[in-house]
Amino acid sequence: MTQASRPWTRRAWLGAAAAAPALLSACKPQDANTLRFWAMGREGEVAAELLAGFRAENPGVNLRIEALPWTAAHEKLLTAFAGDATPDVAQMGNTWLPEMAALGALEPLDDWLPRAPSLAPADYFEGIWQTNEVAASRVGVPWYVDTRLMYVRHDLLARAGFQKPPTDWAAWHRCLGALQASGVATPILLPTNEFEPLLALALQQGEPLLREGGRRGNFAGAGFTQALRFYLRLFADGYAPGISNNQVANLWQEFGRGSFAFYISGPWNIGEFKRRLPPELQGSWSTAPLPGPTGPGASIAGGASLVMFKRSSVKPLAWKLIEYLSRPAVQLQFYRLTGNLPPRRSSWALPMDGASLAQDRYAAAYAEQLERVRPAPAVPEWERIVQEMQLFAARAIHERSDVHSTARALDVRVDALLEKRRWMLDRGSRS
Repeated sequence: MTQASRPWTRRAWLGAAAAAPALLSACKPQDANTLRFWAMGREGEVAAELLAGFRAENPGVNLRIEALPWTAAHEKLLTAFAGDATPDVAQMGNTWLPEMAALGALEPLDDWLPRAPSLAPADYFEGIWQTNEVAASRVGVPWYVDTRLMYVRHDLLARAGFQKPPTDWAAWHRCLGALQASGVATPILLPTNEFEPLLALALQQGEPLLREGGRRGNFAGAGFTQALRFYLRLFADGYAPGISNNQVANLWQEFGRGSFAFYISGPWNIGEFKRRLPPELQGSWSTAPLPGPTGPGASIAGGASLVMFKRSSVKPLAWKLIEYLSRPAVQLQFYRLTGNLPPRRSSWALPMDGASLAQDRYAAAYAEQLERVRPAPAVPEWERIVQEMQLFAARAIHERSDVHSTARALDVRVDALLEKRRWMLDRGSRS
């Protein structure tokens, strides 16, 4: 998943530093057998149950778990860093890794991985494994994965003459036309306030979204321009309504009514559609990988990772916790508790209720899609950049703007966001 955050600025530093004395006054010297773990959202809620096995295997370890709400997690991490009160291990959204690595907060794990032969990099989906590489150093181990693919009403496709979901853009466009002709007025829902569908289309191009080592944008390049052109065409042709997800009264009800046949979303919606669609429709929908320009396409590599903080005084214990949470069987237990998909292929192959996760009717497409995921650029400014991308695209939809002028304007905006990064990198190269 992608979490909202702000880049590290002088104002954020001053705010965190101002709060640091309170943190320090409350912080007691850490016992050699005390291990502090921070987790966010639902993951924090189930952490105690998930780690019961770790406690049983390590009875002498005082494991302290703190659950943080996502809305406060970013600021608390910054405050903890400023106040020298970071935990030993934490869950961290992949888009936060470059920022925390730039601050020097995270322990590089390159020297720790050889100590865990069972934690084999080849067992991880390659694109997900790459998300933890920042400036040629490994700063995290993937804990769960998030990507985007299509939720499909197969019965509506069959009525329109398509027995299988399309696998390339041209077939996808034809399918949408056939669906509209069969009575589905707007056959694909692409909420204009969600950046993930456009980002996935852009990652399919094989061109980097930033150039010059992350110093400047590449949104005016041929790759992103092609993705933006296809995306905007879906709205211009009337296949997608130009609305935000806040304007959809009930997503699952509208999907059940057949208001649209395609919806691009993440793995949490498997459980939602199972719960919210009536029994008679449970055999009428499933998931399918994203189409690409000429065949099955890539998608985003999201999720969260486990990091060790550089200031931890119990790093061997911290690494033991990361190893435990990375076990395939523990990852499968984590999936049962949260619905979060595991990042290791071996976890997908373990038996679960008579069949493996990779054989599940609804999850199987995710296993296929995860073999074709690509990480976003590893720069601290990325979350602001991708939000600007979404805003420029939404404006182009409503104003019917020209593709090239939109892409060029976005590039100018991205270059402005990266100005400080260029200054710092150039200054570092001269020193």
